[in-house]
Amino acid sequence: MPTFKDILKQDICNVFLNPDEFAEIRTVRYDGMEYPDIPVSLQELEATDRQRLSASGFGRGRTDGAPGLYQQNCVLFCAVSDLGGKIPKQGNSIQISTREGSIYFHRYSIGLVGNEMGMLRLELEAIGD
Repeated sequence: MPTFKDILKQDICNVFLNPDEFAEIRTVRYDGMEYPDIPVSLQELEATDRQRLSASGFGRGRTDGAPGLYQQNCVLFCAVSDLGGKIPKQGNSIQISTREGSIYFHRYSIGLVGNEMGMLRLELEAIGD
């Protein structure tokens, strides 16, 4: 009889990362490698105010000089096995295709990293080009 952990591992692929349920097929680039057509769940969070820089003399009122712009934050869920067993590191960058089969990518900085039973949870912040 399968254990709860066995059932949960099956559910990661069969439900949470199933393109017919919650996931989408995207290409991910990380650490010089490309992982094409893997199932991911990309959950966009509410836009937040841009961080204000405090460097003296930079921008009007010591802000970053871009009032009205917002950061795009999201959370990426994917299987560790789909990234070749690599667990991304906080502070590194990662690129995710805009949609399945697209040649266009969004670039993100990796914030928090979590690994629960083979499922990665990466909190990301968009990096402007």
